[in-house]
Amino acid sequence: MKLISWNVNGLRACVQKGFMEYFHQADADIFCIQETKLQAGQIDLELPGYRQYWNYARKKGYSGTAMFTKEEPLSVTMGIGIEEHDQEGRVITAEFPEYYVITVYTPNSQDGLARLPYRMDWEDEFLAYLKKLEKEKPVIFCGDLNVAHKEIDLKNPKTNRKNAGFTDEERAKFSHLLESGFIDTFRYFYPDKEQIYSWWSYRFKAREKNAGWRIDYFCVSNCLKDRLERAAIHTEVYGSDHCPVELVLR
Repeated sequence: MKLISWNVNGLRACVQKGFMEYFHQADADIFCIQETKLQAGQIDLELPGYRQYWNYARKKGYSGTAMFTKEEPLSVTMGIGIEEHDQEGRVITAEFPEYYVITVYTPNSQDGLARLPYRMDWEDEFLAYLKKLEKEKPVIFCGDLNVAHKEIDLKNPKTNRKNAGFTDEERAKFSHLLESGFIDTFRYFYPDKEQIYSWWSYRFKAREKNAGWRIDYFCVSNCLKDRLERAAIHTEVYGSDHCPVELVLR
């Protein structure tokens, strides 16, 4: 089974930059996107053979997630069941016979770390949500987690130490998540691989210089380890300031 995740940074703009071509080429069983920046009725995607699920933020032109699946899920849930966290369209959970698949767009701590306290609450509540699901069946979650976990995961770790996405607090939360029973699938296959990133600022020719961050992930419950076949980061794909990430399961 092939899964793709992509922060499209505005789906309408991404469609103008080759989204559909990549979507059809990828031929994923499950295709998850983040930061759709849409409201209902603002786009009509023709995706034959796929079911479409959308979670919109209440605020227009902001956040939002979607999931497109070949197989019809047993159930689909929007959000994590906590009102404070469910106004920005950040989570979709699809239940399949053998596991849950979740697309998530983790809140950014923002300039000056203005939203770091909220982000810390989110991290705790989202992990609790994952562990609750895991009592029923294994979990696969993917998306823009807005954190570069280790120094190897960004080009300039020293100068970004206290910036959003690379604070000690955010990195510690991700470490705790992994210690709680989840696998960072890219690092499972490539523990020491350097200079492979999934996001580059639009400023300073960052992508041209490969001055990026690895902040897009596929993580799975530890019990799925034997089913992991391949993980990839498609740095060759343009259309957003992020590139798609991939997971293949046996």
